[in-house]
Amino acid sequence: MKIAIAQIECKVGDVKANLEKISGIVEKSAEAGSEVVLFPEMADTGYEVSRISAYASSWDPGPVEHIQKAAKKNRIHVICGLSELSNGCIYNVLAVVDPDGRISGKYRKTHLAAFSPLEEDKTFTAGNRLEIVQIGDFKAGLMICYDLRFPEVARSLALAGAEMLLLSAAWPFPRLRHWDMLIAARAIENQVFVVAANHVGANSISTFCGSSRIVDPYGVTVTSASEEREALMVGDISKADLEYLRDAMPVFKHRREKLYRDAFRKIL
Repeated sequence: MKIAIAQIECKVGDVKANLEKISGIVEKSAEAGSEVVLFPEMADTGYEVSRISAYASSWDPGPVEHIQKAAKKNRIHVICGLSELSNGCIYNVLAVVDPDGRISGKYRKTHLAAFSPLEEDKTFTAGNRLEIVQIGDFKAGLMICYDLRFPEVARSLALAGAEMLLLSAAWPFPRLRHWDMLIAARAIENQVFVVAANHVGANSISTFCGSSRIVDPYGVTVTSASEEREALMVGDISKADLEYLRDAMPVFKHRREKLYRDAFRKIL
């Protein structure tokens, strides 16, 4: 499967300009032969938490409708970080739109960065369920930024059948090393591909570190972007390679769930 990653700089609050950029990249991704294109977190509003409440949108209609049209026109899966205003709550969402323009999946960020200077919990409502979607031959688990720090998320998705993790982020420069290490760890420990899209540029509190990438189940980088520049990368992932590794090293068959449960009880 050929996957595109859009590493972009979004204009905070300029939803129209951001959507126009997204549409252009969707078209370029399809022209490059990609079946899927992944965008960063909150690509409609830009990521600056204190200002998002002024620009968050309902999906009926809203930015998602714009993305549905782009996906259908170009016959490509579009996975994009968006705001969602629903019943007075704002959710940080990863939307999955299929080549027919239908919303085939939606994940509301479950782990909010509730610390200074981000304080996401003051703007967003946390989601309460994990999500796996079918994209081509792959089952894809959905994750957003801070979720990467919780190994339980990736492991739960892998145990539920995920073969690929799609990660949409707004990850800052001071923690670039964490980004590198955690993506590789999640890929290796769960024997999955990790496809990660990050912002570049800056807002009033953060400078984003780019470094979007695809990492294979061995932890090897398939393709990656720079730390500072916008980029549209395309990489190939193979389900046959994934299955070969899982057959050669069947770690999930070797898990001892009863041991883990019993040990936890003794610790408590």
